[in-house]
Amino acid sequence: METQLRRITIIGLGLIGGSWGLALKERGVKVRRVGSDRPEVLERALAVGVVDEGSADPLAAARDADLIILATPVGAILDLLPQLKVAASPRALVTDVGSTKRLICQRAREIFGDEPLFLGGHPLAGKERSGLENASAALFEDARYVLTPLLPNHLGDERVQAFSALVEKLGAKPFVTEASTHDRAMAFLSHLPQLVSTGLAGMIAEQGAEDFLPLELAASGFRDVTRLAESPYNLWRDICLTNIENIQSALESLIEKLEAMKLHLSGRELERDFRQALKLREKLRELK
Repeated sequence: METQLRRITIIGLGLIGGSWGLALKERGVKVRRVGSDRPEVLERALAVGVVDEGSADPLAAARDADLIILATPVGAILDLLPQLKVAASPRALVTDVGSTKRLICQRAREIFGDEPLFLGGHPLAGKERSGLENASAALFEDARYVLTPLLPNHLGDERVQAFSALVEKLGAKPFVTEASTHDRAMAFLSHLPQLVSTGLAGMIAEQGAEDFLPLELAASGFRDVTRLAESPYNLWRDICLTNIENIQSALESLIEKLEAMKLHLSGRELERDFRQALKLREKLRELK
C-alpha cells in the first residue's frame, strides 16, 4: 500500500504538519514531501528537513500529489476544500487534521465525490505549544489517529487503506468513527479540559491582580492543571465555533457537577466523586 503514495503534500507546517514531515523522514517512508506555508515558515522547514520542497501557494503544492494533508486551523481547512476539488489530482486522497470533524466532513461531502477522495482525520497527539519549532518525529507514536470517512464503503478504497497503513507506520493507532461521535467526545475529553485550564489560569490571573496570591505557592498540581492554558487562542477560536453546541453541553455538565461538589464539601457524598474519579483514571491507564 505504501508504494502508492509517492508524493505527499502537507499544507500547514505547524506542530502537526511539521511532525508529519519529520515522522515520514524518521520512519524511512520513501516519498517526496512537499510543504506549503508562509515563506518564512517554508524556509525553516526546508532548512531542518521537514519537507523536500515547498510552495507558498497551497494549490500549486497540491498539484500531482497522491496524498494531501490539510494541517491548518479548521477555518482555513473549510476554505481550502472547494479549491482543492479543482486543483488536486482525481486520484488523490485529501485528508485533514482538524480537531472538529462534523462541519468539515459535511462540507467535504457537498464538494467531493470519489475524485479526489476525502477522508476526515484527527491525530490525538497535540501539545499545548504550537508551531513548527515544537514539531517532533515522535509526536504520533502510540497516539490514536481518528479517521472519519464520508461513507462507510470508503474504508475499502485503496487510497484510504494506504493512508491507514501509513498512519500505523508512523506509530499511531487508527480509530474509525463518525464525525458527530468524534465531535461530542472531543467536547468532553479535549475541548472542555482546554477551557477549564484556560478559565482557571485566567481566574487566578485576575485574582492575583485584585488580591495578593503568591504564585510561588503554586506547586505541581496547579501547574499540571493549567498546562493547556499555554495553547493559543487563534487555534481554539475555530474549534469553539465549529463545535459550539457540544462544548456548551460539556460546560453545563461540568457546572452542574461543580455545584453538586460545592454543596457536598462538608458531607460524605464528596467521597463518591473521588472514588469515581479514581476508577476513571485506572481505566485510562489500562487503555495505554
